[in-house]
Amino acid sequence: MKPKNFQPTDDFWNPAESRYDDVPIVRCGKSGLQLPRIALGTWHNFGDDTPFQTQRDIVRYAFSRGVIHFDIANNYGPPAGSTEENFGRIVAKDLRAHRHELVVSTKAGMAMWPGPTGFGGSRAYLLNSLDESLMRLGMDYVDIFYHHRPDPDVPLEESMLALHDAVRSGKARYAGISSYSAAAAAQAQEIMRELGTPIVIHQPSYSMLNRWVEEGEPSLLETAAAEGMGVIAFSPLAQGLLTNKYLDGVPEGSRLSKGKVSETYFTEENLGHVRALNDIAAERGQSLAQMAIAWILRDQGEATVTTALVGASSVRQLEDTLGALDNTDFSAEELRRIDEHAVESGINTWWHATQSRM
Repeated sequence: MKPKNFQPTDDFWNPAESRYDDVPIVRCGKSGLQLPRIALGTWHNFGDDTPFQTQRDIVRYAFSRGVIHFDIANNYGPPAGSTEENFGRIVAKDLRAHRHELVVSTKAGMAMWPGPTGFGGSRAYLLNSLDESLMRLGMDYVDIFYHHRPDPDVPLEESMLALHDAVRSGKARYAGISSYSAAAAAQAQEIMRELGTPIVIHQPSYSMLNRWVEEGEPSLLETAAAEGMGVIAFSPLAQGLLTNKYLDGVPEGSRLSKGKVSETYFTEENLGHVRALNDIAAERGQSLAQMAIAWILRDQGEATVTTALVGASSVRQLEDTLGALDNTDFSAEELRRIDEHAVESGINTWWHATQSRM
């Protein structure tokens, strides 16, 4: 059976007219930005180590299902920069006429080129990186430009002024931050409000096995809501741990087999929690991955996550992921049972970033 709205690979393609029927579109924080509840991330599967036609099929399918938000960063690959180049090629071939429907985001903050101007939060790095990203993408602007991580060695005012100027120059429509602590996010928003360009979105890591955004008084989720930011959660499947692929060993072709994730995550204790969560998902009629994403998107009142950011190595995988939207409701008993196994599992490799500016 072919995935819904799937079309064979060819050079003549039109997206499905029903593309806005499947994935709900919601408002991002208190801004006018509208985002799908599931967005497509390009961290691992859109570099030069993945066949271009595979990438093209995934993007086509995503758009035809209403996944209009595509998340990138300057250093995604491999090699660094190739993901932006490949995505730009896909847009040029298939989606140029629909550019105004797309929400394309990119980031800068991680190491991108040698030397002191090739990483961090300086004005020089952020704005130079954005210019290079636009060249690789073949676009005049991105919809969201993020500071990828806080930089304790650069005044926060400098990093925020760079984001402000990126928006004011027309090279970005909105500004975002990623991996900022609750306190740092509030401080950044205060600066941006004074500049007249409020941050509209925060991108933290968040999953059943990595719940740091719920901690603290106020938590990051509560802070984002109070500050008018939407939240897009990356790594909702805990680097693939929250899927059924590792329950019986390491399959060939998986991220772990390719060395793209650390094998230290895959402890017997963690896998015990994953197996228990898999049983709960089966009772709900969902795959583990579907339940993990539905749980991210569950109703948490004002602190509800806007969007889950997912990766996909195939059209089939993305189709399965979108099935999470068929049931995002949880009973109190289901949440209680999930909480017994949705515990910190030592997989938050981005924790140093959130702690670098408190």
